[in-house]
Amino acid sequence: MTPPASPRNSARQDESECEILRQLQATPGIFEAISRCSPAERRNQQRLRDEWGAELVRAALSLCDARLRAAGKLPSANLVWLTRIGLEQSTAWAVAHHKAQRFPEGDSICDLCCGIGVDAAALAGRGHVLAVDRDPAMCLRTEANARIWRTRHPVVVREADVVQESWSGAVLHVDPDRRAAGDRAAGDRGVKRLEQYQPDLSWMQQLTAGGASGAIKLGPAANFMQKFPGCEIELISLDGECREATVWFGELAGKYSFRATVLPASESISVDPLSVQASQARTVAEWMFDPDPAIVRSGMLDAAAEQLGLSRLDPEEEYLTGGESVASAFVTPLAVEAVLPNSIRALKQWLRPHPSAFYEIKCRRIPVDAAAVQRQLPTGSGDPRVILFARVQGKARLVIAHRPR
Repeated sequence: MTPPASPRNSARQDESECEILRQLQATPGIFEAISRCSPAERRNQQRLRDEWGAELVRAALSLCDARLRAAGKLPSANLVWLTRIGLEQSTAWAVAHHKAQRFPEGDSICDLCCGIGVDAAALAGRGHVLAVDRDPAMCLRTEANARIWRTRHPVVVREADVVQESWSGAVLHVDPDRRAAGDRAAGDRGVKRLEQYQPDLSWMQQLTAGGASGAIKLGPAANFMQKFPGCEIELISLDGECREATVWFGELAGKYSFRATVLPASESISVDPLSVQASQARTVAEWMFDPDPAIVRSGMLDAAAEQLGLSRLDPEEEYLTGGESVASAFVTPLAVEAVLPNSIRALKQWLRPHPSAFYEIKCRRIPVDAAAVQRQLPTGSGDPRVILFARVQGKARLVIAHRPR
């Protein structure tokens, strides 16, 4: 394992990266040249290197690749300044703007550990933003991106170590680094322990108890349970994927400990999870419902079921059921065709007279090799079906269903 860089080497790396970034910003012609290159010329790079130099060409090609990855995720993706890692760790555009709406209009907001500046740009729709990061190159990127995205209010950028300063009384947004400490080259490897974040859990806890207000961005799989007393944790999903757990603290914290929000529908639910217990179904009804991951991760499953008039199949199962379809972003409805014992042979026998062209295999509490199941099923020209492995009243069952048109 490569040892972490010394402070002196780290400073040299930062200075070199900033200098390359400034050269790229002052040399738009290199991007025009790259756009005119054939795929073979981009792979070979020789002609580009002869004109621009190897180091600048490598940086420009890396930036072009990151911009391609950002297409459809960020506005003006072909112009923004970012890195692959910065993009991976950045907040989704829709999520950033959803969070920003909760901040008071006209307040000055500090965006700590600002990265490439997505949250800073969204927050600048509410008030003046001070964006802070200890990485000087990220500071340059945030500053440039704020201009590209034409923020409503100014974004002032400052290089600093947020741990070394006091934020008492401030309105904050914080996005700690989710990479392992000292691993500058790695992407977002799914670090789940808040103790491994930078800044770490103890600093975040001091922040929430230190008189400030605001939000801390965490990974949705992080070990945040019972770590932030007196705060509200909002699980936010986007297009069916749970993207973030936001810790709201101080004056911005809600009444209850947890909230689930589903985007882009902007449906949200927040109650005391212990105050609600959904009814238990004795059997699978005409409809099955697959809950959004934000509902499950936040503990709002029973609350959503009660609100929608649905029942749980089993205390240990997340799928819901009901006699009628419901329209809600909290759940995906599936029309039930048959309920079978947990037997692949029985499933194949049922499907053989009317096989489908495609099968979607879903499970939550019953471990299933979806690819192996698909290989065993008969295929034909019928409409796509969903095969659910679910626990019903303590027994494993197979549910054959389809998505309504």
